[in-house]
Amino acid sequence: MRDGGDPTLAGQFDLVTAFECVHDMADPVAALRAMRRLAGEQGTVLIVDERVGDTFTAEGNDIEWMMYGWSILHCLPVGRVEPPAVGTGTVMRADTLRRYAKEAGLSSVAIVPIDDFFFRFYRLYP
Repeated sequence: MRDGGDPTLAGQFDLVTAFECVHDMADPVAALRAMRRLAGEQGTVLIVDERVGDTFTAEGNDIEWMMYGWSILHCLPVGRVEPPAVGTGTVMRADTLRRYAKEAGLSSVAIVPIDDFFFRFYRLYP
């Protein structure tokens, strides 16, 4: 087992993944920055998170109503445990991830065209 923050691991991985967890992190920008460092200039960062609507609407989408429940009862409290806590929560919209990625030094976020009812796949580039 190795510490992802170990500077000797920079650029050593072709693929760095985070499955359904970025929205739980107190500091997602720092985590994405570390993932970018691990992937280096040639690697890819793949983020998988819930497929919520692109914008808030009263109706939500097919799964969003359930995600708000999880967010209030689990994801927001977990993500606020240690400062600096941004409090993202389960309903992390694509624009939020794009903003976090930009702040982490990743230049591009593409939604991978995988048809999945529950999850959205994001490919982040250096």
